[in-house]
Amino acid sequence: MSRPKPKDDLLIDRFLDTLWLESGLSQNTIAAYRSDLRRFAVYLNGRQSDLRRADRAGVQAYLGARFRGGVQASTAARLLSVIRRFYRFMFREGLIKRDPSTAIASPRRPAGLPKSLSEAEVERLLAAPDASRPLGRRDTAMLETLYATGLRVSELVTLPMASLNLAAGVLRVMGKGSKERLVPLGATAIDELNRYLNRDRATILKDRASDAVFVTARGQAMTRQAFWQNVKRYARAAGIETPLSPHTLRHAFATHLLNHGADLRSVQMLLGHSDLSTTQIYTQVARERLKRLHAMHHPRG
Repeated sequence: MSRPKPKDDLLIDRFLDTLWLESGLSQNTIAAYRSDLRRFAVYLNGRQSDLRRADRAGVQAYLGARFRGGVQASTAARLLSVIRRFYRFMFREGLIKRDPSTAIASPRRPAGLPKSLSEAEVERLLAAPDASRPLGRRDTAMLETLYATGLRVSELVTLPMASLNLAAGVLRVMGKGSKERLVPLGATAIDELNRYLNRDRATILKDRASDAVFVTARGQAMTRQAFWQNVKRYARAAGIETPLSPHTLRHAFATHLLNHGADLRSVQMLLGHSDLSTTQIYTQVARERLKRLHAMHHPRG
């Protein structure tokens, strides 16, 4: 890549120094911002312009050129975000009189369906932990609870003992924004939780005290990172090749509910989404299910 003009490099350094002091961003993020802005500056230099003289047309032309170069909408949106942040700084510092990045719409990200697992894959994953060991039975209880409730991983690992009401078959969950919700448990999850709590939790703790439902061999609450490593290990053992994320079982929970007839509003409540629009990513699942039902049952299907 060609080098930007020295005066552009100085502006980028000034911006990044301020950003580091104000926001404490990681060195990797700072390096990525520097690379993005230097590439933008080189593009402007090729148009006989520079960072201080750039106008809205120049910003739009740059994003268009990157699109034609094959970048994804998500990458273009990130580039625009960096440019906007840079020009807000420039305007605030009095280095420019007009922000050229205003009124430029962010590229639309395709509303792709989250990666999920088939019901058969979920069955294999749930059967992967070693049921002969306390830690294996703990992991089975965690996986069954996650799939039965659609909890976020962060919600699962922070569950306190007081949140469980197995007699009533519900969990009390404190979700995002400190919003509390009651989530029903299925019979299998209740059985696995009872088995773990009555047989294994005290063995794992070894007389140590903990308020967490799911504990480690060190007597501490399970962390998101440790649980995620376990999930990946069990997925490999189960021969699952579908790319996984920490929310894969949450997505499987929602997808399988819709496949079996649940409505979006109910799924919204169970997932703890404050806005139905967040749950709309699953409308494709609902539409496909309705198409299958129509084809199966309508006389003209």
